[in-house]
Amino acid sequence: MSELAVITPSFGPDFELCAALHRSVLAHSPASVRHHIIVPRADLPLFGRLAGDRTVLHDEADFLPRSVRSVPGTKYSVNLRRPFPPLRGWILQQVIKLAAAARSTADVVVLVDSDIEFVRPFSVDTFRRDGVVRFYRQPGEVDGRLPRHVRWHQVARALLGLPAQPPPYPDYVSSLLAWDPAVVRQLLDRIESSTGRRWVDAVGSQLHFSEWTLYGVFVDGVLGGAAADGFAATGTLCHSYWEETPLDERSVAEFMAGIRPEDVAVMISAKSRTPLPVRRAALADLTG
Repeated sequence: MSELAVITPSFGPDFELCAALHRSVLAHSPASVRHHIIVPRADLPLFGRLAGDRTVLHDEADFLPRSVRSVPGTKYSVNLRRPFPPLRGWILQQVIKLAAAARSTADVVVLVDSDIEFVRPFSVDTFRRDGVVRFYRQPGEVDGRLPRHVRWHQVARALLGLPAQPPPYPDYVSSLLAWDPAVVRQLLDRIESSTGRRWVDAVGSQLHFSEWTLYGVFVDGVLGGAAADGFAATGTLCHSYWEETPLDERSVAEFMAGIRPEDVAVMISAKSRTPLPVRRAALADLTG
């Protein structure tokens, strides 16, 4: 039987969001699905409240080399092998995702941030078909209108040793994505081969980086799309609110009205600072 693992890096300030996500994982997936929650060591007691048969709590340090040390009183870490630039929280989280996915023994990992909740049933069959893991790709969507996305592509190609290529590029970024752990392991090997450095050092030294873009560029640019043959998709499976403006009762209702029949999850960005009561009420109405 194929196995599915849900992986979520989180931290103390997002505990309530992560707890809601965790409840939704348990409510909408088969008993075989495990939710791996990765947090800083100091937050392990807090997240221990979520402990259960289907919950696996991890210290984020277990996915980082000893050369990576947190800087007390800041949101930064330092890689002692390359102390400048420091590792920002956003980059560190992506390093942890890559390391956790590569280490997974599951057939499929679904990387899910704390501000997502599942609202409909899902299983390994949602993300794997005939041995192929679902691959999200929107052809030709990235160009000068999305300068950050363009930079992510350029960085990914450099890390993978691919020649520069002008836009437009496919968009591989979504709020709910599945990875094949075997492909992730190949990807990390490729970075080390092409850069001559540990992949953690190569990725951690970047100022602009997207793990989703890296995986997509590897599948299409290195594997020639072979890892996606038969299950490439343009649907995200997640109704997402990316703005940084808080939703209120009226605007959240308008947002929720846009959910599609195929969506299994909803994402309201934590950066929007939408009040928890507004978020909870809207999701409760949706799930009944």
